[in-house]
Amino acid sequence: MSISRETSTQRIHIELGERSYPIYIGPDLLNSRSMWDTHLSSRQVLIVTNTTVAPLYMDALTETLAPRRVASVILPDGEQYKTLETFSQIIDSLVENRLNRDAAIIALGGGVIGDMAGFAAACYQRGIDYVQVPTTLLAQVDSSVGGKTAVNHPKAKNMVGAFYQPKLVLADTATLSTLPDREYRAGLAEVVKYGFIYDVRFLDWLERNVEALNARDESALIHAIRRSCEIKAEVVSIDERENGLRAILNLGHTFGHAIETAEGYGAWLHGEAVAAGTVMALDLSARLNWIGPADLDRGVDLIKRMHLPVVPPKIGSQRALSLMGMDKKVVGGHVRLILLRMLGKADVVSDYPMPALEATLQHFFD
Repeated sequence: MSISRETSTQRIHIELGERSYPIYIGPDLLNSRSMWDTHLSSRQVLIVTNTTVAPLYMDALTETLAPRRVASVILPDGEQYKTLETFSQIIDSLVENRLNRDAAIIALGGGVIGDMAGFAAACYQRGIDYVQVPTTLLAQVDSSVGGKTAVNHPKAKNMVGAFYQPKLVLADTATLSTLPDREYRAGLAEVVKYGFIYDVRFLDWLERNVEALNARDESALIHAIRRSCEIKAEVVSIDERENGLRAILNLGHTFGHAIETAEGYGAWLHGEAVAAGTVMALDLSARLNWIGPADLDRGVDLIKRMHLPVVPPKIGSQRALSLMGMDKKVVGGHVRLILLRMLGKADVVSDYPMPALEATLQHFFD
């Protein structure tokens, strides 16, 4: 992993052999013609974006990509549209524009767009190049990095997908200025995750700088995005396909996915559900005496200071357990959970005592 600090642009390298790629973090990268010319060899591209992002950035990106042949598909905005039906619109556009294996897809948007565009790239003609241009904080620190691509099934989140790495990630921090407050806060849930699971010093930094992050201070944001991507790069480089260590990146997600599915995709933003799910993971870790009451209070307080929910909807503990049983982390009938052995150290656990899990589910969901 290498980081360049010669300019305000930060560079992180994802080391995956022939599938390695760089992540660039900084302002105004979307409009950097030299960046595109250096990293994108394809002369034909399909921009995949949505109805919210397209009016803001698509014209500028199309101009920057000249003289390449640029086609586009504009999808509806929202988690509820992360479906096979919407995915098929991307494939239809690729076919209608007669794009071949030398073409590339550019995912311009948040995590929903990135996941669907990446999955389309993995499937079309058995795989074409794609570039992630994440325009939400959540996508910049998490979903655009690591090659997870998917669409939702009505009964379970991200159930249909593939591991497929992008050629490049351009995290243009200037795009965060147009992000609604609720979407921005949802991204902070994925930032704080990295402190809980991997780096207690980063957790300390977040506590000291939470007000700057809430105010979208540029220097604080760039540091938070860079450190989040550094941690994810380290984990993904060790475990690309989530056979072990990478699963720790899903802290709070099994609980959170149950919330999203039960409430209907889009009612709770992904980051909001992950925030409440993280509180539940901390609670269960405390019930197992792996973290103390002070650690639990510390974690919940930080999430509250980020103006994120710490109490999930009352979906019912039995229904939640049933939904968790559909999670991709279920192995051999056991729901694997990401729990904290201590602040800054997470573990993938399947042999927890069931009464402890039931107590957490009943406390929060009933």
